Amino acid sequence: MSKYRPVPLKGYVTRDGAQMQRRAANFYRSIKTRRTVRMFSKRPVPQGVIEKCVLSAATAPSGAHMQPWHFVVVSAPAVKRRIRLAAEKEEREFYRKRAPKAWLKALAPLGTDAEKPYLETAPYLIVVFQRGYDVDAAGERIKHYYVSESVGIACGILLTALHHAGLATLTHTPSPMGFLRTLLGRPANERAAMIVVAGYPAKGAKVPNIERHPLADIATFVG
Repeated sequence: MSKYRPVPLKGYVTRDGAQMQRRAANFYRSIKTRRTVRMFSKRPVPQGVIEKCVLSAATAPSGAHMQPWHFVVVSAPAVKRRIRLAAEKEEREFYRKRAPKAWLKALAPLGTDAEKPYLETAPYLIVVFQRGYDVDAAGERIKHYYVSESVGIACGILLTALHHAGLATLTHTPSPMGFLRTLLGRPANERAAMIVVAGYPAKGAKVPNIERHPLADIATFVG
């Protein structure tokens, strides 16, 4: 077992209340424009942008610092095509047979269906896998902790980083997602958590007309 050896905190900048208020307000003005986009341009995106966004995602906190994630970045057209075909197969089953009526009713205002052309159109698909355990040199399993929570935070940072870089995004979670591990050749200790679609929005792209809940409906302050 490694001994706990703390090091000095680096990079933290102390700011006064007014500076923090400004930064918080500026960030909110930017992030509130983030929308789920389903109409993407084929315009290429520099791979370096995606690399930095993935590195940003990997700064997420994780249970016991196990970092239980792996990001498969797909740009090859043939692989994106296979992912689309497999995802649409699962989605057709979902919409026709598996989805409860209440779920379909909830989805109706968003205009979603089994067709997922953006899985081919967008320049990048970032498939996020969560790792339930690792295997050491002796073949023993090393359990990971709070895997779903850790990967969920990493996905949130990934979406925020992509938005901050100037890209549109969409989260896609076909059900089930087992085909992604097989298609992308990932090991048995990994399970797909999400596909993050990333690229420029298509010219004239449209999004659902939705509202977000106000602060009073989503937060309670006790103090």
